[in-house]
Amino acid sequence: KLFRVLKKLHKQFSDVMMLFQYQDLSSILFLNLKNNIMKSIKILSISILSLIGLSGCFSSDDDKQVASCGDVKIADMNWDSASLMANIDKVILTEGYGCNATLVPGDTMPTFTSMDTKGEPDLAPELWINSIRDPLEKAFSEKRLHSVNGAPITGLGEGWWVPQYFLDANPDIKTVQDVIKRPDLFPDKEDASKGAFVTCPAGWACQLVNANLFKAFEMESKGWKLVNPGSGAGLDGSIAKAFERNENWFGYYWSPTSTVGKYPMVKLDFGVPYAGDEHWNSCMGKDDCKDPKPTSWTVSEVHSVTSDSFKNSSNEEVAKYLQDRIYPGSVMNEMLVYMTDNQATGADAAIEFLRKKSDLWTKWVSADAAEKIKAAVK
Repeated sequence: KLFRVLKKLHKQFSDVMMLFQYQDLSSILFLNLKNNIMKSIKILSISILSLIGLSGCFSSDDDKQVASCGDVKIADMNWDSASLMANIDKVILTEGYGCNATLVPGDTMPTFTSMDTKGEPDLAPELWINSIRDPLEKAFSEKRLHSVNGAPITGLGEGWWVPQYFLDANPDIKTVQDVIKRPDLFPDKEDASKGAFVTCPAGWACQLVNANLFKAFEMESKGWKLVNPGSGAGLDGSIAKAFERNENWFGYYWSPTSTVGKYPMVKLDFGVPYAGDEHWNSCMGKDDCKDPKPTSWTVSEVHSVTSDSFKNSSNEEVAKYLQDRIYPGSVMNEMLVYMTDNQATGADAAIEFLRKKSDLWTKWVSADAAEKIKAAVK
């Protein structure tokens, strides 16, 4: 840009000199004028070039930080908590650390496959790994991908849940095994002699797991009935209705979700040990599992995963931010309630989070980055 200015300035002086040539000026006067003008341009050029050189020598830490961050593609997964995290990462990396952060649509399997084979996107903030554990661990061992945060959200997971008010009213009940002994506390609407266990809708992977656990715990013979809610909305609706009527509810659910944020629910300990990955993977999720064993639910793992190129190119402060940013489950559920109640997008909720939860996220970033982010989301 500076050279373009100089070129334009040179042309303007040339035009002036051309004008002087058409005037009745002595050759000596004209030559003196021309020499003075050209000398001025030369001095101006040297001065500007010197300033450019000096700016490189005295560049600030922020300038070096921007240069070392560069372009960052972030996977914006198609569920609320992941979209919220992706948008928060985008704002913090852009405004706090000078990255050129952009979002790309994502989902667990397509995002993992693209990162593993193409090295992009650069970052998947919320990657649930149970369904891709083996190939992901291979990618980790071969250093194509890296886990930069092995637990970005606390208190998450799948399992069997009851309302908090049920446990308050029944302090002797601690585990799934305790609940199974009391089908009378959860009467089915169509047959009150049976206890109702609300499972996943047909077609969900968890439907098979729940059916096999129901069989493993011999719940039918103990007076229980599997209740299919019909859809995700039906599952949420059954919980909402139970809370509105202060009725007991027992069934499958997971966190983080707006439903758990809105309705105080507790994930129960199964009261039996985990039967192991081999049994879980080979049997519990299969429709032809002939001999399911009693087991607790497999531990749900979520990681923030980056490509190898991003890990190697990002600066230390960006790496530290990704490692330090941990969302308490209660805060995440609260934000998901906000998204549901306000029909807010991940981008909307990110601004709300950064405005209202500065006591949390400022612990994840440097003081300088925090001030920049606060100014950007005012």
